[in-house]
Amino acid sequence: MNITLKRLLGTTAAVTTGAAALLGAGAGTAGAGGANGRAHCERAERVMWSSGPATDVIGHRCDLPDEKRRWYTIEIDTLVHTHHQMDYADGKVVRTETLHDRSVRCLGYTSRNGTVHWFGCPPS
Repeated sequence: MNITLKRLLGTTAAVTTGAAALLGAGAGTAGAGGANGRAHCERAERVMWSSGPATDVIGHRCDLPDEKRRWYTIEIDTLVHTHHQMDYADGKVVRTETLHDRSVRCLGYTSRNGTVHWFGCPPS
């Protein structure tokens, strides 16, 4: 076998093995964070725009996790989606949609006066 071909195959194997190890480590970390980064809210609201849901969720009566995490999974008893006529917050509300027992993932939160502002929540 040509020495260049051997080196190429060896390099490919090393890169593949390294990538698999990194992906496995990342998946383990993400799973560990999800288990401990759980929160619960009795009620929450999310604005729905024409392009889809907002990335913010406003929660009420929430139990927050003790540890700071990168991602939080929020179990919500009642989630209200507010659909606006136009794409601005002061626009007329066309309809609301109430969903029960929903789960949302968010990047972080701020809390004040019993209200939790969850931010960085991708569509789920």
